[in-house]
Amino acid sequence: MKALVISGGGSKGAFAGGVAQFLIEECKRNYDIYLGTSAGSLLIPLLSLGEIEKLHSVFTSVTQNDIFNINPFVIHEKDDTYKTSINHLGIVRMFLKHKKTFGESLNLRDLIRKFLSKQDFLKIKNAHADVVVTVSNLTTMQVEYKSVKVSTYDDFCDWIWASSNVVPFMSLLQKNNFEYADGALGNNVPVYKAIQMGATDIDVIVLKNKNHEIQKPPVRNALELTERAFDFMLNQIQVDDLIIGQMEGVQKDVTLNIYQPTQTLTANSLIFNPEKMKEWWNLGLQYARENSPNCQSLKAAV
Repeated sequence: MKALVISGGGSKGAFAGGVAQFLIEECKRNYDIYLGTSAGSLLIPLLSLGEIEKLHSVFTSVTQNDIFNINPFVIHEKDDTYKTSINHLGIVRMFLKHKKTFGESLNLRDLIRKFLSKQDFLKIKNAHADVVVTVSNLTTMQVEYKSVKVSTYDDFCDWIWASSNVVPFMSLLQKNNFEYADGALGNNVPVYKAIQMGATDIDVIVLKNKNHEIQKPPVRNALELTERAFDFMLNQIQVDDLIIGQMEGVQKDVTLNIYQPTQTLTANSLIFNPEKMKEWWNLGLQYARENSPNCQSLKAAV
């Protein structure tokens, strides 16, 4: 069985889109399983349908306003670099509404329903391949995997939304008496799950710089510290997920083809700049072509 696994990474998901375009359109990879976390969960439904052009159009045109109805950050752009500060008014609004997070991402929930129609959902549900998104259940403290095969349209849109919500900056999904958030909190690169589902040939797109990480300046406020600590935690979870997946792959003779950017794309993946994301999509496409010119298997170190 063949599987495509895409990690979380916010706006860096555009890079994954470019790699996936190469794998599906040029390598003609037909997958039995599509498994995603966070940004990966946003990508895999349309990828499973082969709707690359539609996905490119949607993903590379997203702005902050398409994600947040209340943005916890104020973004300052200078000399092609970005800095963030606290949106004090927005956070006060959240507290006055008795919300549990600093920001609110209801606009993303609406966007998911716009690019994934009920007709698209039924096509995916009735197709051979399984499409699975990763969510973190903060009530039971467990990672859960939600398959399109056993979901209604409304439920599946909720699972994609929950998987993509980076708390405490985005919304918390309350559903069936449970609270759900970003799947990356528990499993950012769900390779091991793909192996458990029976996959023996897995393409893995990891949105973490393979070579080095950017050295960030000192934090300036409590919100920035929370963001920095969250990024650090996700980086470590991602490394652990890859190590576990590779060890299990060796034990069960699974082929793992790992694709990772070789340069730092952004210091803040919650900033959505359409022009940058178009560049990253093309970068992912070119990277895949150069590193697997004959659509051969790759060996990559964590």
